[in-house]
Amino acid sequence: MSRNVRRCALQAIYQIDACKGQDIESIRESLSQSPGDEQTHDSGFELAKKAWELRQEADSIVVELAPDWPTYRQPIIDRSILRIAYYEIVSTQTPPKVAINEAVELAKEYSTEKSPLFINGVLDKIYKLKRADNEIADDNEAAQQDAACESGG
Repeated sequence: MSRNVRRCALQAIYQIDACKGQDIESIRESLSQSPGDEQTHDSGFELAKKAWELRQEADSIVVELAPDWPTYRQPIIDRSILRIAYYEIVSTQTPPKVAINEAVELAKEYSTEKSPLFINGVLDKIYKLKRADNEIADDNEAAQQDAACESGG
């Protein structure tokens, strides 16, 4: 996924958040002025929609990891970047470190001076949690397979 796709996704999810999910089609049309071609715009819009669908899950994890910065206190641009990166980390084939790096680069480009550090810290914690969860799931699966083999199953 290219940075221009992520830029389009950021533009779209920002607008979706600002207008509370209303008038989605006009948001899609607004991407025609963004960098990239029509396919880039479509991919960015789809990424934004999918990230928006997971926003509550993303927001609750961010609040858990950064309790001093609940969603309502975050600049909308940072909240949007976090939601996109969260979706990429938990739901796509994008390597988590790539998703984190791309989110930090978007923050450098579009947000405040302190935002890249905040976004990097939160997403790194999310990545570590996800990695730990995957290791536990792998261990549980291996234990179940071992038990099935021992019982002759």
